[in-house]
Amino acid sequence: MRRRIAYPIPTVWFAALAAASGLLLFAWPGSSWWALWTVELLLLVVLVVDTLACVSPQRIDVQREVAESVTVGESATLTWLIDNHSSRGGRVTVSDALWPSLGAERRRVGAFLRSGARLKSRTVLRPTRRGRFPLNDVTVRVEGPLRMISRQATRDVPGGLRVMPAYPSREEVQRRMRMPRVLEVGLRSIRTSGGGTEFDQLRDFRPDDEFRRIDWAATVRLQRPIVKQYRAERNQNIVLLMDNGRVMAGVVGGVPRVEHAMDAVLGVVQVATKLGDRAGLVTFDRQVRSILVPTNGKSQLGRAAEAMYMLEPDYSESAYQVAFSAATARFRRRSMFIVLTDLVESAVEQALLPAIPIITRRHLVVVAAVQDPLVKAWADGATHEWASEAYRQAAAVNMLQQRARATARLRAAGAVVIDAAPGQLAIELVDTYLALKASGRL
Repeated sequence: MRRRIAYPIPTVWFAALAAASGLLLFAWPGSSWWALWTVELLLLVVLVVDTLACVSPQRIDVQREVAESVTVGESATLTWLIDNHSSRGGRVTVSDALWPSLGAERRRVGAFLRSGARLKSRTVLRPTRRGRFPLNDVTVRVEGPLRMISRQATRDVPGGLRVMPAYPSREEVQRRMRMPRVLEVGLRSIRTSGGGTEFDQLRDFRPDDEFRRIDWAATVRLQRPIVKQYRAERNQNIVLLMDNGRVMAGVVGGVPRVEHAMDAVLGVVQVATKLGDRAGLVTFDRQVRSILVPTNGKSQLGRAAEAMYMLEPDYSESAYQVAFSAATARFRRRSMFIVLTDLVESAVEQALLPAIPIITRRHLVVVAAVQDPLVKAWADGATHEWASEAYRQAAAVNMLQQRARATARLRAAGAVVIDAAPGQLAIELVDTYLALKASGRL
């Protein structure tokens, strides 16, 4: 803990006393200077006495307790432990230089501390922005017993807080994971009557079963329709390639597109690892930023959040070819590659389409993006009061047509394309993953 010099600072009470003495001197009928010098001397004596009697801030110990990490949208408790190691008591005020985006309910705490006493005070943090936030400076102010002077010092109390990406789709994703047709207790594998590639068991025919799944030998032997039930393979690779370039900096639904992509990454990683598949992550913009090796461990969700929480969109064109080449070189086994980007026609034609054959040759490819409902609302506008509104509608219609052409070209190139509304990207992507896995395409 690095300490700094504690300087005495006159309080508002001393200022009030000085003002009151000035008014009395102004009303003094005498003409000699001795009254002025007497008052000044008394004020100086009061300052010196209060300063000497004031507890030194160096004798006040401050510690901070807070969780190592918290998620955007959730809350965390920060606790201050304030100890008075002086032989005298005093009124102590502690101010913590907390970042504004941490959303602290309060940053200051004050109380009278007797000698040897400890004050334990809390505040609630509600972060609104992800990233790493160092917590250092704490200012301690102690008032003298006469409240004419206070001694203040700022010290370095090392600490920090990591704010992880928001995961607003958590509850909906977990609800899907509890569905009986998605997870079966103990086996943790998808079981469907018409999909999958690993044989599980024989069972009686149901109306929604496919005829191609009928086991004719068992049907003849038991004299009733019997079908083969398959389960989806486990330990398959799911690799998410998250674009962090210029097209992901645009704001949709109040947050940048990259935040929607992070929500989708967390949703897919949680479901995939729960089903026994191995989920990995590649983040990139003009270069590859991080590579998370696929695994199905329980800690993979936290590792994915760790890999993303410090990312800020890079205002440059994304190097799809570099990222796809790095991913295919690292992960040679057939996998599901999920590319999280935006469907801007110029970026798709000039950068994404030339690069996508690198991953479609061997892998199942899904391209996922989030659409802007504001553009759709402009395109659907029926009446116009101003000429500018007509021009805006024409531009919105043109943008939607460009997005549709980009989607069609990507599908023609062999990719499954998802263009979801804000708040629905993670859900639709999880549903698509489950459908592709159950159908045996993965």
